[in-house]
Amino acid sequence: MDKILNGHLKHNEFLRKPTIGTQKKLQSFSLLFAISSSLIRVKKMGNLLCCIQVDQSMVAIKEKFGKFDQVLEPGCHCLPWILGHQLAGHLSLRLQQLDVKCETKTKDNVFVNVVASIQYRALADKANDAFYKLSNTRTQIQAYVFDVIRASVPKLNLDDAFEQKNEIAKAVEDELEKAMSAYGYEIVQTLIVDIEPDEHVKRAMNEINAAARLRVAANEKAEAEKILQIKRAEGEAESKYLSGLGIARQRQAIVDGLRDSVLGFSVNVPGTTAKDVMDMVLVTQYFDTMKEIGAASKSSAVFIPHGPGAVRDVATQIRDGLLQGSAGQ
Repeated sequence: MDKILNGHLKHNEFLRKPTIGTQKKLQSFSLLFAISSSLIRVKKMGNLLCCIQVDQSMVAIKEKFGKFDQVLEPGCHCLPWILGHQLAGHLSLRLQQLDVKCETKTKDNVFVNVVASIQYRALADKANDAFYKLSNTRTQIQAYVFDVIRASVPKLNLDDAFEQKNEIAKAVEDELEKAMSAYGYEIVQTLIVDIEPDEHVKRAMNEINAAARLRVAANEKAEAEKILQIKRAEGEAESKYLSGLGIARQRQAIVDGLRDSVLGFSVNVPGTTAKDVMDMVLVTQYFDTMKEIGAASKSSAVFIPHGPGAVRDVATQIRDGLLQGSAGQ
């Protein structure tokens, strides 16, 4: 019986004695509980002391019995809640940005998406207006942007809208500045970031630009060809003119030489006439011509009278032609 009681007591002691892992868990829970309790005490102490902290670039709105009382600057402030003072909320004075995408139609019936970027901030001296007068600042600004863009862009063609982005942004900024200043906000800058036509319209615009550039290139090429042809024609004309001068001088030299030959032959050979001398010269030139034709390696077959009597016929034809020309004059 004693052994049974001793074993039962040892078993109860083992159950009451925690293990090492259990001790560590209990210590962790105790530490967390202590930290939480400290934070709760600090918070309660702050509430009891009626002190609040306002961060930099922020302002706090203080109310007294539900009515606006004061704008609190950054720092530590006393808020005696016992006297009806309470914190209504905070307002940021940092610069904020709102991107608005508005769909509208241009004057030439092209639907575009206009992306506007609005940079604004609350004014410290009008913080109460900015806090109380507007429930949703971003929605209000977006509504004004839609109104101005949809009133300005439909007056412009698509190309003009791209060129007058600054004018559209200025119109939006002026309208927003006039409207939002009454609510305690300042419009710092308004930008028209992008104007996006429909994809089919963009493709058509690219094709039009490509066709225009091809047309300009074709005109330039045709103009260059024209200039080349003109210069080529001028060169050929100049070449023919110079060639004509050379031929004329050559023939003049031949005539002068023949004249000297006829005169010299008539003087040196008594009883010969100028006609006899000319016939002999023609025979000489006739045979020289045949010799040159035969000597040419690539000459075609040429059939000409080969008898000496043909020279007389040639001479007769030349004289008859000269006589007919003189009679015609």
